Amino acid sequence: MYKVLVFGITTNIGGIESFIMSYYKRFDRRKIHFDFLCNTHDKVAYEDELQKLDSKIYKVAMRSENPFKYKKEMDSFFKQHADEYDCMWVNVNSLANIDYLKLAKKYGIRRRIIHSHNSQNMDGKLRELLHFYNRKRITKFATDFWACSPLAAKWFYEDDLLPKVQIIKNAIDLDRVKFDQQKRKNIRKEYNLENNLVIGNVGRLHFQKNQKFSINLLRSLVNKNPNIKMVFVGDGPDKEDLKEKVNSLNLRNNVIFAGIQSDISGWLSTFDLFLFPSKFEGLPIAGLEAQGNGLPVVASKNAIPKEAALNNNVSILSLDNGYDKWSENILQYSKLNRIGFEEIKNNFEKAGYEINSAVPILEKKFNIEE
Repeated sequence: MYKVLVFGITTNIGGIESFIMSYYKRFDRRKIHFDFLCNTHDKVAYEDELQKLDSKIYKVAMRSENPFKYKKEMDSFFKQHADEYDCMWVNVNSLANIDYLKLAKKYGIRRRIIHSHNSQNMDGKLRELLHFYNRKRITKFATDFWACSPLAAKWFYEDDLLPKVQIIKNAIDLDRVKFDQQKRKNIRKEYNLENNLVIGNVGRLHFQKNQKFSINLLRSLVNKNPNIKMVFVGDGPDKEDLKEKVNSLNLRNNVIFAGIQSDISGWLSTFDLFLFPSKFEGLPIAGLEAQGNGLPVVASKNAIPKEAALNNNVSILSLDNGYDKWSENILQYSKLNRIGFEEIKNNFEKAGYEINSAVPILEKKFNIEE
């Protein structure tokens, strides 16, 4: 059995976590086994499900909260467990911290994969400086270089390394996000949305996802259609600021902060249009899931690259286009029908983003012996 130590699961059910789980649940676990190293002592995303898959979850302190405890626990973990693994797979948004790879090398894990999931800095200036410093030395510690898109590769790796980078598709489970009429009816009734045009967004409440732009845009939209409701599914550090902005623009009756939700299919089915104006992304799972539901999508070109606009009801705009152009597109695209499931499946399979087709490809990349 090929044993992989995976880093990338946090306390938040985000894109990286969903990506890892979508693949791992479908791997032949007689041939490949994942254990997880997490930099938190709190309960992590999918922890119960991972334990049912017989995965061990090891936890160490966060470097930013307790650097001495972090260093001690990290060193102790690798000293004790490194010889149990054939490979370490590090899934991150930045190279600000490459200690996992350094210790994996020091303690003898022969194969060390670094996997880029973002295309721009989403942290402070110090972490950005560390990222660019570590870009120059990543080849000393990693043996394999992966990315979710060409854009994410360019942000992560020096130009001379790009030919060696392998693009791993963020494939999704279409059955998990497919349109469900009954769920739509139930949620719209519960939240009193039955007579509204519902514009939705799923993601962390964070400057990267650009929900402030969405709220400013809503002010313009409400002038044209007062029955519009905007729903944010997710949580994050910008939540209170966003709520204040909604209040200041007198949009309290037009916005719902639904918090973290587990039934993504239900919420996507509730929406009439998916709004996705991110400032930057690697290759976003949220945008693919919205398309998997068949929703019309209006997104920034920073959010959905052309290669990930799989359905014909996706509009991609520059953030520089201004609110009037965005409003016009939203009102136009919200009149379009959802794409049917068979057409969606065909589009995703053709582009390599359907999970069941993508699983054997990733399994082979781990070089599992038959």
